[in-house]
Amino acid sequence: MSTAPALDPAHTALLVMDYQPGILALLPEGGDREALLGRVEGAIADVRANGGTIVYVRVGFTEADWDAIPATNKSFAPVAQHRVMHHEDPATAIHDRLAPQDGDITVRKIRYGGISTTDLDQRLRERGITTLVVSGISTGGVVLSTVIDAADRDYRLYVLSDCVADPDAEVHNVLLHRVFPSRAHIIDTAELHTLLRAG
Repeated sequence: MSTAPALDPAHTALLVMDYQPGILALLPEGGDREALLGRVEGAIADVRANGGTIVYVRVGFTEADWDAIPATNKSFAPVAQHRVMHHEDPATAIHDRLAPQDGDITVRKIRYGGISTTDLDQRLRERGITTLVVSGISTGGVVLSTVIDAADRDYRLYVLSDCVADPDAEVHNVLLHRVFPSRAHIIDTAELHTLLRAG
């Protein structure tokens, strides 16, 4: 039984972050990837059916974005140097199985976090969103950055443990079990289903 508070869908957004072919390719191949997509698909349907908001965060760069990345940025300087993840490249599109619908929020980012280089915080507040349910790839990248940022902005946070993944299993486990619990409720898709109905 979950100890997390029930969700009020009217004030809740599900963040679907970096579910793009170019990012999914970083995960180990096989059934796990398909199962992960299936769980996220289910979470989107669940939140949508209960009147919650779906938010898609994708990474993609323009020429100007690449040119503005300083050599001092350890993570993103190589992205700029090799001109990868162009915003019009199919590898940066939201995965077909999770395609946005009218009324959803979609933002394009140029760093790890879903909030820091986008207008997402403003758009969420305009809709009265106070609670975020987080899914994304990778746990040590977009999920970590977004959880820390959103916690500092006083959102109530839930991390969907079965809808986040990382190429490094150890990093994934330490974050889920040691780092995130001080900032977020850790739930899975089955608990999400229950909490949406309890709100």
